[in-house]
Amino acid sequence: MHHSPAAGVRRIDYFPWEYDPTSSEGEVQAARQLELAAEGATFGDGVFIAQNAAVFCDQLSIGDRSYVGALAYVTGDLTIGADCSINPYAVVRGEIRMGDGVRIGAHSSILGFNHRMSNDLPIHQQGTWSKGITLGDDVWIGSNATILDGVTVGDHVIIGASAVVTKDVPDWAVVAGNPARVIRDRRTETRVARERDLEAELDAFARRAREQAGDLLARCYEDGRFVDRPSAAAGTQEPAIRPWADAVEIADVLLGTPPPGFDAADLVRRLTTRQDPATGLVPAADLSDQGLARPLTSDEPLDPADGSASYHVLSVGYAVRLLGGRLPYPVRAVHELSEQEVIASLEARDWGAGAWGSGAAVDSLATACALNITDFSADLADGGAGPVYGLLGWLSARANPETGLWGAPQPAPEPRWLQAVNGFYRLTRGSYAQFGLPLPYPEAAVDTVLVHASDPHLGTPEGYTACNILDVIHPLWLAAKQTGHRRTEGSAWAHDQLRRALGSWSDAEGFAFAPHSDGPDGVAGLQGTEMWLSIVWLLADYLGLSDALGYRPRGVHSPDPLVRLAAP
Repeated sequence: MHHSPAAGVRRIDYFPWEYDPTSSEGEVQAARQLELAAEGATFGDGVFIAQNAAVFCDQLSIGDRSYVGALAYVTGDLTIGADCSINPYAVVRGEIRMGDGVRIGAHSSILGFNHRMSNDLPIHQQGTWSKGITLGDDVWIGSNATILDGVTVGDHVIIGASAVVTKDVPDWAVVAGNPARVIRDRRTETRVARERDLEAELDAFARRAREQAGDLLARCYEDGRFVDRPSAAAGTQEPAIRPWADAVEIADVLLGTPPPGFDAADLVRRLTTRQDPATGLVPAADLSDQGLARPLTSDEPLDPADGSASYHVLSVGYAVRLLGGRLPYPVRAVHELSEQEVIASLEARDWGAGAWGSGAAVDSLATACALNITDFSADLADGGAGPVYGLLGWLSARANPETGLWGAPQPAPEPRWLQAVNGFYRLTRGSYAQFGLPLPYPEAAVDTVLVHASDPHLGTPEGYTACNILDVIHPLWLAAKQTGHRRTEGSAWAHDQLRRALGSWSDAEGFAFAPHSDGPDGVAGLQGTEMWLSIVWLLADYLGLSDALGYRPRGVHSPDPLVRLAAP
């Protein structure tokens, strides 16, 4: 039912959302805005200001398609974004900054000033002061709400009707009451639905991976030995020990058994035959039948902090444990190092240009100590600890409290934090994570890792590799054991990466190390599959969804400490 308006009452002033700039009202608006522009106001396209709105501003800027409704009272220094509405009878006064898409309900008060309240003068003689109010993007303020001076309202916020807002409001919050309190996060319902969908995807992925585990392992078994990738796709590959360790880890995580067709004891023999009895190090061995009998020769130098021999302490050491065995010999090359020798070696390293290599050296040294403690504590002096306490002490003393890392950033054109963050992962995996110890500066580390996570290089075919994604999620996952710092941002990154990772699986082939690369690393193989299965678990666990996978890595990328240290 429609009634005739009282004299001087215009429907458009009370229903400004009906405004059409191309109608005759457009000329009325042009005249109204011309008056205000003469006083310094600026307007975007499609702006509407009711004829009976009280607009007396020292400074006024209004973005496209925004409006001020009937009898609104608007004064002070106002910056209003696009698609904003100040509905009838609302009061907006003081120093106010609005983003885009702010909706202010009828009879609401946005008061960006306050009276002084000293007790030596009557209040009406003291004047006012202002901190100002900031309203983010996409904010809905219900009718009769009040926002007091000094408040910042985040993006995507809903303020309930009649709420009195006296303090800052975070992004996505719904607030209500007097004084207003956060009653929920708007993302909760969306997050729950997304998590349910993602849980279903994780369950389906894990089922598919388990069903195809035998095929992908068989695909990488050629001429009596495991190779990282089929030679037909990746080219000739030298016999190596790591593919055997990767095959053991993949079978363990997906099947809970040794690789199909292999006996655990025989695999332990194959993996440990070429461990050097004197040093305990493991070269990149030939595991063919002939290679098993070939002894080490003097032209195969083994450095406990460099080269493939040091890494194979990790891969072989963990694979043998998954098979129920252990290395036959302790890693004496590490155990016999003094703390002073280890520290001198670490001090001599270039932690700027060589942060990754330095972190890898720490990983290898610390893992050797962990294996010595768990498997040879009764055979070695000091229970097998060797230089581990000196190593950990040096690391704790040298961590940078501003970045949380040990390495320094690199200048362009190399991605600024790539070396340092990748080295941080290797270092903390072998030390703090492997021994169940807290990080020295977890919040600072999260800040730095998230800066690196936004580097565009990680999204390129060359940058999107198992190493680079693992080197971000493991630090975030590890730091989350101590702090919730920036967890929302980390979770958003992890969610996107998890969906991308699940989409990179190739049926019956597994994961490629660099799924989008056109080179050999873009061919699915054992190393890529072992690493990405662990990455998927870490991403899912960071999001609280890892139970949907039905597996938990137990090898090199195990989330559980290998050993917990006793007091020295």
